[in-house]
Amino acid sequence: MRRRATDYRRPVRRRLSCWIWVLLLLSLVAGCVLFAVQHKHQDEDHVEQPVREINHRNDRVVHENQNFTEEILSAKSYARQLAEQMTLAKAYVIIAKEHNNLHLAWELSSNIRSCQLLLSKAAMREEPISLEEAEPIIKSLSSLIFKAQDAHYDIATTITTMKSHIQALEERANAATIQSTVFGQLAAESIPKNLQCIDIKLTADWLQNKSMQELADERRNSPRLVDNNLYHFCIFSDNLLAVSVVVNSTVSNAEHPKQLVFHIVTNGVKYGAMQAWFLSNDFKGAAIEVQNIEDFTWLNTSYSPVVKQLLDADSHHYFFEISQVTSIEPKFHNPKYLSLLNHLRFYIPEIYPQLEKVVFLDDDVVVQKDLTPLFSLDLHGNVNGAVETCLEAFHRYYKYLNFSNPLISTKFDPQACGWAFGMNVFDLIAWRKENVTAKYHYWQEQNVDKSLWKLGSLPPGLLAFYGLTEPLDRRWHVLGLGYDLNIDNRLIETAAVIHFNGNMKPWLKLSIGRYRPLWEQYVNQTHRYLQDCVTS
Repeated sequence: MRRRATDYRRPVRRRLSCWIWVLLLLSLVAGCVLFAVQHKHQDEDHVEQPVREINHRNDRVVHENQNFTEEILSAKSYARQLAEQMTLAKAYVIIAKEHNNLHLAWELSSNIRSCQLLLSKAAMREEPISLEEAEPIIKSLSSLIFKAQDAHYDIATTITTMKSHIQALEERANAATIQSTVFGQLAAESIPKNLQCIDIKLTADWLQNKSMQELADERRNSPRLVDNNLYHFCIFSDNLLAVSVVVNSTVSNAEHPKQLVFHIVTNGVKYGAMQAWFLSNDFKGAAIEVQNIEDFTWLNTSYSPVVKQLLDADSHHYFFEISQVTSIEPKFHNPKYLSLLNHLRFYIPEIYPQLEKVVFLDDDVVVQKDLTPLFSLDLHGNVNGAVETCLEAFHRYYKYLNFSNPLISTKFDPQACGWAFGMNVFDLIAWRKENVTAKYHYWQEQNVDKSLWKLGSLPPGLLAFYGLTEPLDRRWHVLGLGYDLNIDNRLIETAAVIHFNGNMKPWLKLSIGRYRPLWEQYVNQTHRYLQDCVTS
């Protein structure tokens, strides 16, 4: 085959190499990137300075608005450095004084006052402490602290000294606590002036009014006093106003107050006042009997061990010297423990031989609901119906009795549940059958030396009624209003009886204000003597 002439041949196309295309593409991308970067730098040049100014302004505002507590807690603040140096300087002041280096102590104290003044000014103006303000004091305190350390007040000396001072402060705090408890106990034992005033006026009425005495004699023979179809309550107290509140609150909340009978026993001093008060006031038709404990001639030393003990010189010495014994709680230094009225609850069957069932009430309770359903409760053959108090560990038997004594440990369970006096249902038929009073006498005789329990009527009650107590619903009896500030309102509102046990009795100025109205609402404020004695 012949080849064409050169002039008549087709021209050949030459293709660009693929590498050339790659280079062109990379150049284009690089150009775009450079353009974008240059544009960004130009924008930053315009906005960088304003942003910094704004941030600086915000930082300054936050810093200025920072309170002094935050300032002194900041690790970078001069206030914190000053506070720490001042604390250390105070320790060296004490040590310097103990080593008789009074000049160093004076210098440290002077700088401490300057430091306190600066911190106080900074707190008032709500601005941080500047370097110019802090530097002189920091340098001066640092120099003095170094001087103190150079005087051999090393860390070991500092720790030893501070430990001794802490121990001394703890001893002073404990002494102050004991003193406060004693003063509180004395205040609780005192009789307010207005109560004494009322007693004096009523006693005068009783002594001068023969017709009142004749009326008392007449009521003493009322058949209602021994009628077991009625509801009988007994109260043993020498506090007239307190007993009046118990009676008034009980009848006020009863559906049939005329079916209630109150048996009150007091001492010879308050007998006339009690009679005059309850004879001159109406309690919705309820029958009220007032007796004098001094008329119970059968309650003597030959019959009752507790009467013998209360009259014993050793018991009086134990009682009056008890405040000097630090191991004995101040609450036991209370006249009620030497009062036979406090132990009279163990003689209810003897005092009321014809009654079959009674409800015992302490004089520091307030009744909020009808209590007559208590008389129909089934005690399952037990003698005492009471609310148990062992929801917390300290109300179990081992907290009241000495279980290191085999006489106690071999007969009783230390974890047995305690219960409360103050609102109790007593089946007197079962009481006589079980001869509970004899058991009480036995334990009183065993405790002549106070080795089984210290004082009070609850420990012997726990022993005498052991295995003979029927637990009642907690709503019948709520305790603690004389010492506990945080009782649930719902618990108080649903309670049939609220008990002001403790030192803060509602008739005292040291009572808990939150609970006082619950008691005051049942005080007969309209009685002329009450008004006269409060204003006199």
